[in-house]
Amino acid sequence: MARMAQGPKQPQNVFDLFRLDGRRALVTGGGKGLGKVIATALAQAGADVAVASRTLADCEAVAAEIHKLTGRKTHAIAADVSRIGEVAGLMAAAQGALGGPLDILVNNAGINVRAPAPEMSERDWDAIIDINLKAPFLCAQEILPGMCQRGWGRIVNLGSIMSVVGLPHRAPYAAAKSGVLGLTRVLSLEAASKGVTVNALCPGPFATEMNRPLLNDPVKYNEFASRVPMGRWGELHEVAGAALFLASDASSFVTGTALFVDGGWTAQ
Repeated sequence: MARMAQGPKQPQNVFDLFRLDGRRALVTGGGKGLGKVIATALAQAGADVAVASRTLADCEAVAAEIHKLTGRKTHAIAADVSRIGEVAGLMAAAQGALGGPLDILVNNAGINVRAPAPEMSERDWDAIIDINLKAPFLCAQEILPGMCQRGWGRIVNLGSIMSVVGLPHRAPYAAAKSGVLGLTRVLSLEAASKGVTVNALCPGPFATEMNRPLLNDPVKYNEFASRVPMGRWGELHEVAGAALFLASDASSFVTGTALFVDGGWTAQ
């Protein structure tokens, strides 16, 4: 009789499940906002971390800050993750700088353009789909084979409340984030027997640079807050615990699912 696959051994202390000592992580869109918070959390848990975005200066500042705070090895890389050639170079640069293969990939890079569907340009549609949906696929495509071969890996794709709900003037963003859930499910099934998990982290309204137009408009800000059962926007640090959970052994039997950090928005 074939022997069933075995899960990880139970640790002596539950907090050990969240440790990332010896792990190497890459966070795309890591130069600001949620990406910066997630990269910092992974380093605080013991991982060496590379942060990437199209703006090298932002990444360099974040990498230096994380290293000073945690003492972990960090590296900043400029790359457009919607271009397959740059993705391959990014992975090679991150692995070279951190001293070995990547164990954790956080696909956080994202953009948004708000406009009524009839007024949305093809150029904006393509850019939003490319960064929010195509890029996570390209990055996962590049990193998954190695993870599966080594028998351990974590991929965390950034979804959104708009992975499952709609809001006006966000057609391409909602389409992309809905696609992220489908991508997450398929990748999780392809990697499930290899010790690799793939999950989606879906934030609600957070005070990020992407949401600056809403943050600067008191009417729109309060309109969003009124839709959240907890009655407020999320603070950036409130995504850190969920991200660390999905990136660690604490979530070893969790794959192909979405974790919503939205103050109850999608529970309604």
